[in-house]
Amino acid sequence: MKNFILFSIPALIWGSTWLAIKYQLGVVDPLVSVSYRFLLAAIILFAYCSLTRMNLKYPVKQHFYIALQGLLLFGVNYWLVYLAEIHLESGLVAVLFSTIIFFNILNGTIFLKSKINLTVLLSSLMGFIGITLVFKDQLFGFTFSSEESSALLLAGVSVVTASFGNITSAYNQRNKLPVIQTNAFGMLYGSLLMLLLALVTGKSFNFNFSLPYIGSLIYLAIFGSIIAFSSYLTLLGKIGADKSAYVTLVFPIIALVLSTIFEGYLWDVYAIIGVILITLGNFMVLKRKRKNPGN
Repeated sequence: MKNFILFSIPALIWGSTWLAIKYQLGVVDPLVSVSYRFLLAAIILFAYCSLTRMNLKYPVKQHFYIALQGLLLFGVNYWLVYLAEIHLESGLVAVLFSTIIFFNILNGTIFLKSKINLTVLLSSLMGFIGITLVFKDQLFGFTFSSEESSALLLAGVSVVTASFGNITSAYNQRNKLPVIQTNAFGMLYGSLLMLLLALVTGKSFNFNFSLPYIGSLIYLAIFGSIIAFSSYLTLLGKIGADKSAYVTLVFPIIALVLSTIFEGYLWDVYAIIGVILITLGNFMVLKRKRKNPGN
């Protein structure tokens, strides 16, 4: 039951954060909203680290890689997601983002010298066929002047960026950097780098004092960026990285259900088949990893 609860927390929270992002859009520039979110999360994490007396002293060289992780994973990645959700339903962006599993495998093979196999290649093919079916209207009608097509491109780049962030995180963990402290510094660096970019590009540092904006900001910072991640790490420690990774099979479906209810997303046969193919592809990759953890 404890493992089920630990599994359910990140699945439900991460499944709902895509919709919560929608309430961050409109008044405050997405770049500034991302900065607010991760600066708040970093402050809370540093407070937790201080209260629990965790080590916060690391060499300058390690801070460089932590900053790189923060820029990719807690900065550019989410900025692109926020921009994409201006013109795409939140559930669609979540489905596209679930394909990060395949990009992680590809980048892991290139940068971390991980092995790849035929099952992974077939799973990746299934995933991309599924993505093509789910986003067929945007893909077949793609033009750079189309807002939906441009949003789809931004979402795709965000997945690649997040994957590079995950690879950087894996590199940091290989060098014995603890996850919680690394994320605290990473969120701080990511938020500050986004603030710097906002300054350079002349963005307005305004704030939306409406209840939906403040509520979603707190939810994303505390629940989406801290509680869900802490639950996931605890689950990972209990049952292993392979089984806990099945969270990625659940949150896109939850996100699509919420998008259907709150955003009026309309399903068709292509979307249903596409989501099934993406889910099966992800399942095959994770199943292969569980059976052959060395591959």
